[in-house]
Amino acid sequence: MDFLQQAKLQHILSFLASSKSAHTQISQIPNIDFSKLTDIHTLFDLILNPPKNYQNKTLLPTLTHNAIGAVRVEITQSAKAGFGKKTYLKILAHCLDFTQTLHMTLFHPKPFMYKNFAEGTQCVVYGKLEQKGAIWTITQPKIIHDFGAITLEFKTTPAKNKILNALCALITHDTLRQCGIIEPYVSAIYEIFHPAQEFVRAFAHHNGYFGVYQEALKFVEIWHHILRLRTKNLHFQASFICNGDTKAFIDSLPFTLTQGQHEAIESIAKDLSSHTATRRLIMGDVGCGKTIVILSAVMMTYPHKSILMAPTSILAKQLYEEAKKFLPPYIKIQLITAQTKDISHTPKHTQSRLFAQTTHSDTAHDTDMFDADFIIGTQAILYRDFDYTKFALVMSDEQHRFGTNQRHKLEKMFSTTTRTKPHVLQFSATPIPRTFAMIQTHYIQHTIIKDLPFKKDIQTSIIGKRDFPKLLVHLQNEFTKGHQAIIIYPLVEESQHIEYLSLSQGQEFWLKHFDGVYVTSGKDKQKEEVLEEFAQKGNLLLATTVVEVGISLPKLSTIIIVAPERLGLATLHQLRGRVSRNGLKGYCFLYTNTKDTARLESFAKTLNGFEIAQLDLKNRNSGDLLSGTKQSGNEFKFFDPSSDEHILSKVNALIDSQTSV
Repeated sequence: MDFLQQAKLQHILSFLASSKSAHTQISQIPNIDFSKLTDIHTLFDLILNPPKNYQNKTLLPTLTHNAIGAVRVEITQSAKAGFGKKTYLKILAHCLDFTQTLHMTLFHPKPFMYKNFAEGTQCVVYGKLEQKGAIWTITQPKIIHDFGAITLEFKTTPAKNKILNALCALITHDTLRQCGIIEPYVSAIYEIFHPAQEFVRAFAHHNGYFGVYQEALKFVEIWHHILRLRTKNLHFQASFICNGDTKAFIDSLPFTLTQGQHEAIESIAKDLSSHTATRRLIMGDVGCGKTIVILSAVMMTYPHKSILMAPTSILAKQLYEEAKKFLPPYIKIQLITAQTKDISHTPKHTQSRLFAQTTHSDTAHDTDMFDADFIIGTQAILYRDFDYTKFALVMSDEQHRFGTNQRHKLEKMFSTTTRTKPHVLQFSATPIPRTFAMIQTHYIQHTIIKDLPFKKDIQTSIIGKRDFPKLLVHLQNEFTKGHQAIIIYPLVEESQHIEYLSLSQGQEFWLKHFDGVYVTSGKDKQKEEVLEEFAQKGNLLLATTVVEVGISLPKLSTIIIVAPERLGLATLHQLRGRVSRNGLKGYCFLYTNTKDTARLESFAKTLNGFEIAQLDLKNRNSGDLLSGTKQSGNEFKFFDPSSDEHILSKVNALIDSQTSV
């Protein structure tokens, strides 16, 4: 290291020693060019970029197989061997601290190395000891002069490595405590950056971080992450305080609500009556009665306006029909989909339950039309002009079907100012990994509807080509009982990239061997009519995942999913939830050619949406919680949201205790 580098490092250490704040931006150290340390700005950044390895240059106390360290030797023999590119140096040496001869091999020796390893030379060599019978060896030995030191090796260039080694002086017991880190993690993190010989040897033995050291890195990572989450403004003043009464509405229903529905309604009522805008996920399995909870929220919000976005026009229309059926007549309802016909010339008294398809330029007409209390629509809502100031509640159903950008845009549309926001409710049977991780980190409130109006009895089986004859017998038996079945294909048209038949390829067989076969897909403009006719007359429906949501088929007993390994667990759960809607014995067959069925086997073992969300989180990871740009993917280097819940619980409890003080 030259004089200038030494001066810079000394300057860094002086600055760090005088700094009283543990959160000081490292990059704020004056007169130091940190352009090369693009990932290291704070103490947390340094901690979460620990050494990838250690050079233990202390003298080995004993000769041990696979031990890495330093040995004092005297060269007794040195000879060149081989020729050309295969030249190497054979070295024999006497260990000065042991009565043992050491055999060393140095490949591709440089001219100066012949002098360094000349006969009679006493030196300290560094390398990995290996015992081969009675012979002790070191391959590619290095002569060192700073023996006794332990050097940290970061995953970076040699120049950056020197700076990072110097920056480790910032990591003290006091600064770690100032960052909120607790024991035993303070001591563990300190030892990672100020290692003792025992730790380095254990690190080499475990081939990385282990035990409390690994847990400490996980703790710091999720601790820092949640602290950053908490810096986001999660508390906004509600645009409206809603105290609407649901008692008369609930009493008017032709059925009794479950305990789970009552609890969900109570939690929403508390949220909507608060001065703070809520953000809550209502999670419940398919068939748990989320629609009634949605309509109850509308009643609580009235006379203020509510809006609900559904992922498909089929589901939007189904929710619209349910709303018309159960909500009182004075609640004005409108439906908005991409297919909504222009009714601008329809008499005004007939427009109470429809919405004219307009362009963004038709603002006057929209305002004139827009007197509804409850709007139900698809993503078409995102491209309509509203009087945003009158909406108190924004909801999304089957939220896992929307991208993060879509949900964010929906919420932002109705946030009329930076100070106030509408209440936000999301409904899902199986939340996406990002949402589930947000639940775990207390970033979003949640309510789980655990009970169902009826017990679901669905048998899930993984099948292949050999099981096809049995599958045909099963279908024939179900059709004889008056039941229906669906086969979900991965693609509409043939593709060379997958080894499964497409919908267009497979339909010929089914049409030939069975009666009452219907075919549709997302590309089918008549899919809604096909689904409605199948519900009344059909035996077998051939489709794509268009049936995942928004179709009520009380006679459906069997669903067959082709190439299930290509689908997320949330989608598989939704598809499986189409059967056994009214207590009917249900069957779900996962038809796959893959040999690795571990993920599918885990899915088949549970019908619980919450457990499936945990599995999905384990497989797909949490995505980006801070910016919300990724719904899945690994955001952490050490922490695993699916298996480190005990660490997360400890962090949440610690942060909550500090907040309450």
